Amino acid sequence: MRVVSVEMRDFRSYARAEAALGDGLTVVYGPNGAGKSNLLEAIYYGCTARAVRARNERELIHFGARTARVVVKLADGPRAHELSVGYEAPAGGERAVKRMTADGAPVERLLDVATRPLLSVFLPDRLELVKGPPAVRRAHLDQVVCAVWPARGSVRRDYSGVLAQRNALLARIRSGRASDATLATWDRELAARAIELRSDREAAVALLAGPFAEHASQLGINGVASLDYRPRSRAATVDEFVAELQERLPGDLERGFSTHGPHRDELAILRDGRELRLYGSQGEQRLALLSLLLAERAVLARERERTPLMLLDDVMSELDSDRRELLANELSSGGQSVIATTDLAHVPGSTDASVARLRVSPGAILSEAIAA
Repeated sequence: MRVVSVEMRDFRSYARAEAALGDGLTVVYGPNGAGKSNLLEAIYYGCTARAVRARNERELIHFGARTARVVVKLADGPRAHELSVGYEAPAGGERAVKRMTADGAPVERLLDVATRPLLSVFLPDRLELVKGPPAVRRAHLDQVVCAVWPARGSVRRDYSGVLAQRNALLARIRSGRASDATLATWDRELAARAIELRSDREAAVALLAGPFAEHASQLGINGVASLDYRPRSRAATVDEFVAELQERLPGDLERGFSTHGPHRDELAILRDGRELRLYGSQGEQRLALLSLLLAERAVLARERERTPLMLLDDVMSELDSDRRELLANELSSGGQSVIATTDLAHVPGSTDASVARLRVSPGAILSEAIAA
């Protein structure tokens, strides 16, 4: 699945613009503030109906407009597909309106559309994945599980649903509004889904560990980089997990919520056994994030024979020339990638005939070269 082009209408800094992507590497360049990051966000938004940078979707709308629309055209071999997202900001007491279509048909979620391309995003803001709280890494790991094994996507949702029910019951018991008569039922439900979710995460980390260490070494992280999934529970069976819940029940009742389970697990990103979120420099954290995304790309290409489209913003500026060359070669080895940069010289091979170049100026995109 390949992204052919993206069309924007009143999106961020673009009143109306269109950009065609190359089959392999596309380099988006221009001065700071020209709209390079906005173009990458439009591609992401058009494929997922989710904002990758904006805190509120109203921020996606061009100044002075009420609605924004993004259309992404795709190619799957000889077959053409189209995804579109339209967002209308609320006015007065009205609610915001979002409309999504796949090949012209309305859909509830673009993430469930079979023709949607997989995406991987590197942004400076995404350093939270390395240095932020465990919840950020858990959520990302669950997204990887869904990407590698789409049929397992419901496991996390099911666990969250049961956890919410158990927490609500704990709160009612704590306040004296309910008895603990049905708590055992919810404990077993939670235990069954917890063990399944933990197993999926462990399997995903096992796939990522080798490629992550390899890419980290190539990109220049000193020492041995590794991933360590740290579950709260070591229970091998539902009964053992239920026993762990019972041990912690007094504390759960005191707090009014569940303190044990996969929702408290951690994915540690390490160098020589020490967590990079605590002991890594900003540069090492950037390299670790990039290494993780490249590892996921390799795993998805192998396991699903689908290489994600990589969107990379401000990735080359802090790499030396050797690492830039390594990264450019990796991205050119298969699949599509879009790199945003202020300087073409920062992207090795950017002037090759096989590389698409998009020059961005405020509100406008000029295609300089598109791969044949």
